[in-house]
Amino acid sequence: MKELVKKFQFRKIVLAVADGFIVVIAALLSNFVLTEFGYGITQHNMVISITVSVFCCVAAQFMFGAYSKLWRDFNAKDYLSCVYGIATGVLAASIFVYVIRGNLPVLYAVLHGVTAIIGVCLFRFAFKQTFVELISCGRNEAKKNKLTMIVGGGQAANMLLGEILHAQKCPNQTEVPYLPVCVIDDDTSKIGTKLRGVPIVGTTSEIKKYVEQMHIEQIIFAIPSCLEDERKRILDICAKTDVPVKVIPFISDLIFENTDSKQTLLNQIHDIKVEDLLGREPIKFDNADIRSFIRGKVCMVTGGGGSIGSELVRQITKYTPKQIIIVDIYENNAYDIQQELRMEYGSDLDLVTLIASVRDYFRMNQIFDKYHPDIVFHAAAHKHVPLMEDSPMEAIKNNVIGTFNTATLAQYYNAEKFVMISTDKAVNPTNVMGASKRCCEMIIQYLSQTHDGRTEFVTTRFGNVLGSNGSVIPLFKRQIEQGKPVTVTHPDIIRYFMTIPEAVSLVMEAAAIADGGEIFVLDMGKPVRIVALAENLIRMYGKRPYKDVDIVFTGLRPGEKIKEELLMNEEGLRKTTNKLIFIGKQIEIDAKQFLKKLDELRNAAEQNNEEIAVQALHDMVPTYVTPEEFNQKVLVKATG
Repeated sequence: MKELVKKFQFRKIVLAVADGFIVVIAALLSNFVLTEFGYGITQHNMVISITVSVFCCVAAQFMFGAYSKLWRDFNAKDYLSCVYGIATGVLAASIFVYVIRGNLPVLYAVLHGVTAIIGVCLFRFAFKQTFVELISCGRNEAKKNKLTMIVGGGQAANMLLGEILHAQKCPNQTEVPYLPVCVIDDDTSKIGTKLRGVPIVGTTSEIKKYVEQMHIEQIIFAIPSCLEDERKRILDICAKTDVPVKVIPFISDLIFENTDSKQTLLNQIHDIKVEDLLGREPIKFDNADIRSFIRGKVCMVTGGGGSIGSELVRQITKYTPKQIIIVDIYENNAYDIQQELRMEYGSDLDLVTLIASVRDYFRMNQIFDKYHPDIVFHAAAHKHVPLMEDSPMEAIKNNVIGTFNTATLAQYYNAEKFVMISTDKAVNPTNVMGASKRCCEMIIQYLSQTHDGRTEFVTTRFGNVLGSNGSVIPLFKRQIEQGKPVTVTHPDIIRYFMTIPEAVSLVMEAAAIADGGEIFVLDMGKPVRIVALAENLIRMYGKRPYKDVDIVFTGLRPGEKIKEELLMNEEGLRKTTNKLIFIGKQIEIDAKQFLKKLDELRNAAEQNNEEIAVQALHDMVPTYVTPEEFNQKVLVKATG
């Protein structure tokens, strides 16, 4: 019996028994009516007819799939399967009886079939209504306990389910908003079994199917050891279900960051974040190297109020520096990070916050002369591509001249390290901003090649930063929250992404291991299609792309590339102790020619001669091409 229940499920058996009973009642009722008019059949024929009809009707119902539907999803098409099943079963039984007994009134067979069909359909209708009502009552009683699908049937899911069950039974525990109803796992041998009483119903390819069938209200991704590509594949499937998705941390986070013994897996569940969709595990860095490098040093951060600069300041404070100097032209940002650190560290942190522009040589000289920083992190820059296309002189003054001022002063005052923060837009640039950052890289390499003084110069290059000021993610979020269409410039545009903490960790580890002159590049995984990022972000809000929230393609902005690159053709890669950080080959710079062109660029910028300045930028950066030329090559290559 247990094997039968396991194979066919209890619900199917109940339905089969009910259908058999209805077929019997229909036969008796039909014969009773016909007997009144003199068309009834004999008792012996009735017994044979009923026996054969029950068997044939139940078998036909199985054949037509009438027992494979969930009550909540039963529709008109499913009623037809019942009609076909009963009609086929009665017909087969009638033919069988006729062959054996040689006599069976057609009127009886017709009336029996019609009555049985009506009875079976009415039973299903009544049962469905009762079922739905009971489910609704149950949901109203436990609105906070959302029907939950667990993706992953391994140890993490087992622990999670155990914690949920314990929390539900514990009277002193706060209410748990999870009601696990099914588990998904790609190990097909587990399907049909149960994990802590919760059935394992299917594989990850069937997630959407079971979300719809079981009216799932939320999904928990519970595979912390999942490899990055597989993780992204599964999360992409989950995102397309239009229900909220929560995740438990990566296994590395559970091991290395969960130092609190009271911290449970249950309270580490969090909403899916954009970074969960990057397709790689968060980068881990060598904190020991960074600590020995920062401890007891005077650290200056230019642009210290910006997205990267402020995170740099936050992380530097963790490694007990002697002093931190924040330099920023924008007073509001500088004030915000100043107050944040004062609230957290108070008098334990020697913090200096200065309002200054890196393009003002005399002001920067004053700061260097007074504080003599040991380490300079240069994060001050204009970075918005379209804005710098409209104001190229500002990009040149702030990025190029500002970097030259800060780097040469660091060299003059014998700073130990100068770390310049660059961007993938500096590689084969198609805009003023990217070309200006490539100039900055060349300045750093030139100063490193001169070997004048003890300062070691290093460049860090990475792609777009999630959540930084002016990035696409905050823009997309505002558009979704305001009920506006999400704007994407081009359907084929792709970008490399990293989180702000990752970007800053790269900068700090690069500074720690640098010997001077290197360009450090992070392995950022696979590039992300911006339109896919927009679609997933819309789904994370519980909305449907192109239905609840439209996506509008606005066309490429001035100076914008379809795809970014992390290396120029001339550069090779060299491994470091961190398998995800590489060193780009240093390109030799003709010092005499470089200084001549740099001087021309500076003079044009000081005179605000835009035409000459932009031309000088082209002369300094031979890889600087028009976006039209670059994008055309990319599209031709993609299609060809």
